[in-house]
Amino acid sequence: MNPVLLETQPCADGNAIGVATLNNPAVLNALTLEMIERLDAQLDDWARDDRIVCVLLKGTGDRAFCAGGDVRSLRAALVEGPQADPHPFTTRLFAAEYTLDYRIHTYEKPLIVWGHGIVMGGGLGLMAGARYRVLTPQSRLAMPEISIGLYPDVGASWFLPRLPGRLGLFLALTGAALTAEDALFTGLGDYILHQGQLSELTARLTEGRWSPDADRRHAQVGAWLAAMETHSAEPAPIIARLDSVRRLMRLPSLNGIAQAFAENGFEDRWLAEAAHNFLAGSPTTAALCWAIFPRARHLSLAEVFRLELILSVNLCARPDFAEGVRALLVDKDRTPNWCRGLADIDYAWIDSLFRSPWPRNAHPLKELEHVAGSTGRRQQ
Repeated sequence: MNPVLLETQPCADGNAIGVATLNNPAVLNALTLEMIERLDAQLDDWARDDRIVCVLLKGTGDRAFCAGGDVRSLRAALVEGPQADPHPFTTRLFAAEYTLDYRIHTYEKPLIVWGHGIVMGGGLGLMAGARYRVLTPQSRLAMPEISIGLYPDVGASWFLPRLPGRLGLFLALTGAALTAEDALFTGLGDYILHQGQLSELTARLTEGRWSPDADRRHAQVGAWLAAMETHSAEPAPIIARLDSVRRLMRLPSLNGIAQAFAENGFEDRWLAEAAHNFLAGSPTTAALCWAIFPRARHLSLAEVFRLELILSVNLCARPDFAEGVRALLVDKDRTPNWCRGLADIDYAWIDSLFRSPWPRNAHPLKELEHVAGSTGRRQQ
């Protein structure tokens, strides 16, 4: 089975649109290295092809756009393969994924992501950077890495701190999910359409008359999507919870937040589940998230991805990631044996995760700004 379906569909005016479909439905379209590299290479080709006026990225099936990365394969490479520092597979995987995410963030042509169903982890990394992010009423967005001993990467160090009311830190620490309405309110999504409107969208893109002006094409896509949006969005549930989130996240220490989560009997089910996720999650992930946000605050987008590659390679070499994936996805006993508790976190050890395993001039993403299609639109 081809894990990424790639096609061009001709338009009535002689142009064409590129359509990429993540095709790994058995694991909710989780991203493998092969999928990442194929998709990135095709987006590069379409960026250079003057005939392609727009790109549509979607997922196979009714359950998910993309549930994240294929972390089971990553764990297997770390546990069963040869040991090295930095690990070559980890480096290749994350460098390829972050290059793809950066390309999407800076893509010149209209790029639409159809974010139906589950949009988590690496899936949210694909969607967050797109110019046109379409949700459906069934969309659920989350960065649940704390449950597997990783951390919200794929550019989350860039987009989560920009959410209102310190919500980004809350989502990083708890893995809590947002609805489509929440995504519109927070700026992680742009439109809500029904899943059945996907064929209508494709028809509009292929039957419309595209402007010869590249900037004008963006206006056309925005107008077509707005005209299709008939869903009456309910008030975002996160609005009523935002003050509680803000009060929790403004506590001056991570231990204080942990105490508040442990002692507060939340009546709101969403908040209660978030508290449970935090208390059961990796303390190392929590401490790393706490450390990342202030450090990434003034970084450019490219600098964020370079930092995340350092953190991801270093963190995967530590025991929590392999243990978290084992407990959640391999043995499925849901009883991870984390390497340390929150009270035992050594922040000098957390600081060591920020040290690059490569000299500055040998960082795998040192030339990230020069990927094809990059405009610098979101780099500053």
